[in-house]
Amino acid sequence: MSEKVKSGSRNVAIVGPYSSGKTTLLESLLFVTGAISRKGNIKDVNTVGDSANEARDRRMSVEVSTACTEYENTRFTFIDCPGSVEFVQETYNALMGIDAAVVVCEPIKDRVLTLAPLFKFLDDWEIPHIVFVNKMDRANIHVLETLNALKAVSSRPLVLHQFPIMQGEELTGFIDMVSEKAYQYHAGAAADSIPFPEALKAEEHQARAEMLETLADFDDHLLEELLEDIEPPQEEILKDLKLELGADLVVPVFFGIAEQDYGVRPLLEAILREAPAPETTMERRLEKISDTPLAQVLKTFYTPQGGKLSLVRVWQGTLTDGIVLNGIRAGGLYRLMGQQQQQINEAVAGEIVAISRLEGIKTGDTISTNSHIKQLPKAAELEPVFALAITPEKRNDEVKLSAAITKLLEEDPALAWEQHGDTHEVILWGQGEIHLQVALDRLRRKYNLPMSTHLPQIPYKETIRKPVNAVHGRYKHQSGGHGQFGDVYLDIQPLARGEGFNFRETIVGGVVPKQYIPGVEMGVKEFLAHGPLGFPMVDVAVTLTNGSYHTVDSSEQAFKQAARLAMQTGVPQAQPTLLEPILKVDVNTPSEFTSKVLQLLSGRRGQILGYEGRQDWSGWDNVSAYLPQAEMHDFIVELRSLTLGVGSFHWEYDHLQEVPDKIAERVLIKNGK
Repeated sequence: MSEKVKSGSRNVAIVGPYSSGKTTLLESLLFVTGAISRKGNIKDVNTVGDSANEARDRRMSVEVSTACTEYENTRFTFIDCPGSVEFVQETYNALMGIDAAVVVCEPIKDRVLTLAPLFKFLDDWEIPHIVFVNKMDRANIHVLETLNALKAVSSRPLVLHQFPIMQGEELTGFIDMVSEKAYQYHAGAAADSIPFPEALKAEEHQARAEMLETLADFDDHLLEELLEDIEPPQEEILKDLKLELGADLVVPVFFGIAEQDYGVRPLLEAILREAPAPETTMERRLEKISDTPLAQVLKTFYTPQGGKLSLVRVWQGTLTDGIVLNGIRAGGLYRLMGQQQQQINEAVAGEIVAISRLEGIKTGDTISTNSHIKQLPKAAELEPVFALAITPEKRNDEVKLSAAITKLLEEDPALAWEQHGDTHEVILWGQGEIHLQVALDRLRRKYNLPMSTHLPQIPYKETIRKPVNAVHGRYKHQSGGHGQFGDVYLDIQPLARGEGFNFRETIVGGVVPKQYIPGVEMGVKEFLAHGPLGFPMVDVAVTLTNGSYHTVDSSEQAFKQAARLAMQTGVPQAQPTLLEPILKVDVNTPSEFTSKVLQLLSGRRGQILGYEGRQDWSGWDNVSAYLPQAEMHDFIVELRSLTLGVGSFHWEYDHLQEVPDKIAERVLIKNGK
């Protein structure tokens, strides 16, 4: 790519559901602009996007991919974003640094709903976006039905920028809704002008009138012209489209077949002429424009050769090789073309580039030469919803695991990990099964850390149902010289759920000297750490009521052992029972699936608390329930299956509850009890 200064630039994210053709569209955009001489395809795993091994193994995007090209003296930086809901954090992070988004979808009515969360994010952040209805050779509904289906999931009005010309199920051309000129597609070449198809005149005129009426909602002069039956000039319509798109007030809709390059050139022209320039985005996003270098990290990569790379949007000022940002000296500057890197000397405001060796800087961070700069808003981190317990296949690799996972989480903030306090397992959390498998592949490939996995253990607890009193425990040991002697009587009682553990003593007359009483409490606690059913005990009160001692042989250690013996005798008499953690779950779902979600929760032993309309989401519900943690492992998988992939949930620990007898029996058998 030429290094001469361009007259402008555009930063565009390509987003949309899984399998809608985003990577194919990127390949076509690069091809028609001359950035590549030959198009790759998903089947042959040779595209510029999806160049990571994990993506090619699965033939799907698993992280953002960046590519640069030129068109009409303008530099375009495209960010191809994953479509799978399991990798949507990548998409949200990238969207914080772009000027406009192209939302790619298929003309299939039943799949349009999958766009709802994406449209909501774009509109909440007021990110201008264009819809490109791809794969028109597979359309199963009329163009106007497609438009109406899209309108149902968008809070912004959609307007047709093109009207497709179809011959049966074949897309042959389009009518430009601004100029009302018709064009015919040709494989490998630009479309050429053809006579206006008379058969489409009525439908096209009606659709164009609706487009103008929508634009007139934001332009009083255009409204006056329409009321007086004055045909507005093309320049005015284009100006309105540019203004309304730039303010995220309307969403233009285009049609095409990216695999054949159909519709790609008109889409590119619209991005060039109507999408906001970086300067417009900066004025909207920043409180004040200045010369102080300021950028934000959109993505972090760890490459096998070059180490850490931070993909950044330069918001103001100029970045140079070796610049100090947030107190850290940056390495080289690069433009990315998939996994290929082109070194550059500087990056100016409005560009998206990669910086090497920004150690300690994370995705979403604002970086500047000014240490007191205000942090820019960033996408919220998604809550983890799927977990696996992981163990290095090689025992010696345990010491390397923490450092490797730290880098893994830098690359992918949607991951989380914990060392569970009760089960002592290392648990890797993410957004779904594929998400975690990709993370495990990276651990193996990048850090030579192959992992074994299993379902995380449920942190069951035990408690007791009835009190037992005056339980005797005596520890007496003689081995020559001083012996060991401790003698206690304990009352063991259940507490209300959630009260934990309580220890007290009612010793009278010094039958157990005060210096030995801490040993009694310690012995009780050690026993409670592993109850008779094999799990930690909670909600138990123990009272030391009586005992005896030996002036020579007694010790704190002896009384600790005596207390353990008393607990071993008394707790089995107190009807120990198994407790399981119960989570408070709030499920978000389109209203049409609410009944199925209620059935799903009930079928997993859930207790429905109620449901109501989801705040700020038209046509969605929020269902609240208590759900046993034992039923949560693949809950997200089934929820997404029921809701076309758009259902989600928030969870938090709420309380412990007795396990039903039949289930408790299975748990105890599994644990060898």
